[in-house]
Amino acid sequence: MNDDLAPDGVAAALLASIGVLVRRVRHAPVEGGLAMPERTALSLLDRSEPTTSSALAREAQITAQAMGATLSGLRARGLVERQPDPEDGRRAVLTMTDAGRQALKDKRNARTELIARALTGGAFTQDELDRLAAAAPLLERLARNI
Repeated sequence: MNDDLAPDGVAAALLASIGVLVRRVRHAPVEGGLAMPERTALSLLDRSEPTTSSALAREAQITAQAMGATLSGLRARGLVERQPDPEDGRRAVLTMTDAGRQALKDKRNARTELIARALTGGAFTQDELDRLAAAAPLLERLARNI
C-alpha cells in the first residue's frame, strides 16, 4: 500500500490542508461586521437555541466571562435576546433575533463568496472543481465520525 494512502498519511494531509484553508478563510477580511468570537457565539446559538450563556461557553470551550462579554455586545447590537427561562425563572436563556440570523447569514455568504472567487478565474480546472465537489460530502462525513 502506498504510504501516502495509508490512513495516517491521509489524516495528516487532510489536517494540514484543511487547517490552512480554515485559517485563511477565518482571517480574510470580509464584510459582515462580526468578529470571530461573535460569529462563533451566533453559530453555536443558531444550532442550540434557546440556551444559556454557560452552555455556549462550554461548547465554545471558553470561559463563562469571555462568552458573557461577547453576548453582552451582541445583545447591545440587537442580535441576541435574553429572556427568563420558562422552566427555571432563576436562569436566563438566549435566543438569536432576526437581525442576528441575518448578520450570521451575511457573514457566511461573504465567506462562501470568498472561496468561490478563489475557485474561479482559471485557478482550477473543471476536473479539479469536480474532485473538490466530490470531496465535500466525504469531508462532512469524516467530521461527523470524529
